[in-house]
Amino acid sequence: MSASTTDLIKELRDRTGAGLMDCKKALVENNNDLDKSADWLREKGIAKAAKKAGRVTKEGRTVSYIHGDGKIGVLLELNSETDFVARNESFEALGKELCLQIAAMSPLYVSEDQVPAEEIDREKKMIEAQLKEEGKKSEQIEKIVPGKIKKYFSEICLLNQAFIKDNSKTVDDLVKESIAKFGENITVARFTRYQVGGL
Repeated sequence: MSASTTDLIKELRDRTGAGLMDCKKALVENNNDLDKSADWLREKGIAKAAKKAGRVTKEGRTVSYIHGDGKIGVLLELNSETDFVARNESFEALGKELCLQIAAMSPLYVSEDQVPAEEIDREKKMIEAQLKEEGKKSEQIEKIVPGKIKKYFSEICLLNQAFIKDNSKTVDDLVKESIAKFGENITVARFTRYQVGGL
């Protein structure tokens, strides 16, 4: 292995946190282009993360965050498969990022599957009534409603929200990147957001 190849592998590892062999393979696949290799690893990592999604997460930690002026606070339970990962500084950093997201964007649920069916039905009825009011035909309404419900989830569900520090990805993408990095499943179990004098 030439010195320049070794340097490229080291730089790619520093940039992505991926393993030695994965970095080597990424550089081979992408003609030693660092940016393309990093993107390739990210795509592969997210694909691997999806495979780990069903694994049990019994370890983890509670992460807290108090917003600058002390008016908003967040408590979050973030879970992992092993205590080794739960004690990692990067795991805690992920928890802090999630707390910051919750403080700023006030999600109501972790994910879509937590939203009560009656709440979704109520939202659908409101959207349908609004579209009828705008003079839309029933076949148009049928096509528009799913997109509006998706937008609704992106407002009220933490994992569906655009990440506040990089809105080119969702919070779910952020979590999947950490799953790829640590090589084990990570889940957001629950959170509570407190606001002085607020809801």
